[in-house]
Amino acid sequence: MSGPLYHLTIRPPVLEGCEAITEQVSSLRARFGGALVYLNPNHHSPLYVPRLAFGFHRLSAIRSYEPGIDLHHVFNPDPFVFPILRLLRRPIVYSLTGALSQGARIPPFLSSLPALTVADERSLARARAQGLDNVLLVRTGLDTRRFSHTPLALQSQLRLLVGSAPWSRSQFRSKGVDALLDAAKACPGLHLTFLWRGVLLDEMVKRVRRRGVEHQVRVLNERVDVNEVLAGVHASVALATDPAVIHPYPHSLIESLAAGKPVLLSYAIPMSDYVREKELGCTIDQVTPGAILSVIEQLRGHYPALEHAAHARGGQDFCLAPMIGAYEKVYERVA
Repeated sequence: MSGPLYHLTIRPPVLEGCEAITEQVSSLRARFGGALVYLNPNHHSPLYVPRLAFGFHRLSAIRSYEPGIDLHHVFNPDPFVFPILRLLRRPIVYSLTGALSQGARIPPFLSSLPALTVADERSLARARAQGLDNVLLVRTGLDTRRFSHTPLALQSQLRLLVGSAPWSRSQFRSKGVDALLDAAKACPGLHLTFLWRGVLLDEMVKRVRRRGVEHQVRVLNERVDVNEVLAGVHASVALATDPAVIHPYPHSLIESLAAGKPVLLSYAIPMSDYVREKELGCTIDQVTPGAILSVIEQLRGHYPALEHAAHARGGQDFCLAPMIGAYEKVYERVA
């Protein structure tokens, strides 16, 4: 196999190594080779370019790659048909990086592709309920060997690590950032460390100052050793009101488990099913300050058992090799 051509619909990351999907693609390229194309031109366009026009600015480059590739591999959060895809001359693998929402329909074009991959069981069931026979489950994997367990005694202050930073202002609400800041304002014993990625930092600083929680909130807007940061927290949290705005199995939560730290997450995130089944953390149904404070008390009350379970299981269910192997099978099927 000559290797795929990878397509991302996000903007190139401002901070290298701080975006989950680019790290995943880097792992695939290390195994299968292939180049990477960013279809989103908005990082350098003076005017906003809508999704319908994504990729046309790279069409000549894509054409130059096609004689030497076996397939295209497209990553996008929702089942959107980018018009550029209809012009591709090699088979397409389309990977949903977000969860398929209840009631979301798969467009006919995507159902006709050789392979449509999803990362969670909910999305798999919803896609198959629509009669799709090209949908395949590929669970997220990463190099969990980079993480080690450093216990942190739980005393008066609870320290949480927050990943999955917003890409847009609307995601301050849909990713639970505002609710977490409001919870911190109501609970002086709550400390939040946010992993940021160079986008909307000024907006985040304004929201922290508006609530007067500067002494409780730390924003790391740089590339950091996540294992080192995890050593200084008790647990990690990821919240979302819409499953399409966050990865079904967020890297920040997988890394937390690999470091033996339990997790808090909203039910909208499919990983919550796994966390509840394995008793590796706490979940909430509503992303509100009150619900967050309630689940924090639940975490406090069961912390020794949850930490023990997280440490015992670690990240063994999310190692890199199974994900690479699953995509290898997908590529063989397509190419």
